[in-house]
Amino acid sequence: MALTTVPTTTGDGAPAAPPEPHEGRARRRLPFSPYHLLLAPLALVFVMPLVQMVLASLKTDAEIRRVPPTFFPEHPTVAGYVRLFQESDVLQWLFNSVVVASVAILAHLVLCSMAGYGFSRLRFAGRGVSFVLLVGTIMIPTQLLMIPTYIMFTKIGVVNTLPAVILPWLTSAFGVFLMRQFFLSLPRELEEAARLDGCSAFGVFWRVVLPLAKPALATLAIFTLLGSWNDLIWPLIAINDDRWYTIQLGLANFQGQRRTEWSLLMAGNVVATMPMVVFFLLAQRHFVATMTFSGLKG
Repeated sequence: MALTTVPTTTGDGAPAAPPEPHEGRARRRLPFSPYHLLLAPLALVFVMPLVQMVLASLKTDAEIRRVPPTFFPEHPTVAGYVRLFQESDVLQWLFNSVVVASVAILAHLVLCSMAGYGFSRLRFAGRGVSFVLLVGTIMIPTQLLMIPTYIMFTKIGVVNTLPAVILPWLTSAFGVFLMRQFFLSLPRELEEAARLDGCSAFGVFWRVVLPLAKPALATLAIFTLLGSWNDLIWPLIAINDDRWYTIQLGLANFQGQRRTEWSLLMAGNVVATMPMVVFFLLAQRHFVATMTFSGLKG
């Protein structure tokens, strides 16, 4: 008697497609995606300098200068970190950088989101021309604006103070562009339904649009943090008093005084880098989501 095979069906009764033989064979051989074979070495290339910096901060100067060099410290020590906090004002520099980055992130989230929503949803005369001119400012090199900005800040009396570093980071054309692109990807039906329920224009923006824009806001916060935290050229021009040094400016001057003490300098670089790494790890899920949706509509 011949055996008959009963085709498997899905939940709705339709026959299920048979699995591809090559696909099942590949899954049995590799417990991960084949793309990982390419992505893992690339990730290792980018991670190695960071790992080397952390390990060098735990070495002595004699170990760092050894030829051939050693990758792992033979006698790990935190003497570089102890000397860093004893011989410099790194805590004050960190505090100043935290203030600058916090104000910059908050201002970008508020101002750029409002401007981006206005360019994406509100209709007014000259909206297209204004947006093109705004985006066009991205192509202007920052170095060309430093001298005019310095002269303007001198006239209003904020040079050599912390506000001189904060004011250029209150908003940016890139932030407005990013938020506009994300708002264009949102369906208008949600806003129309809120308006039918009697919600005002600002109420729609605050209660409906902003909660949906968390991925874009997280991405904007990441870019703003990276830019404001790593900014060195403008603080170098605008700040002369070491009380208002940011972490990057403080480490640059500190490095000029201690060129050969590499363990001390690597410890300072680790202190300056770790906050950004932690922030990105916490917000990377939203960052990927925004990169997926922000370019769907032009």
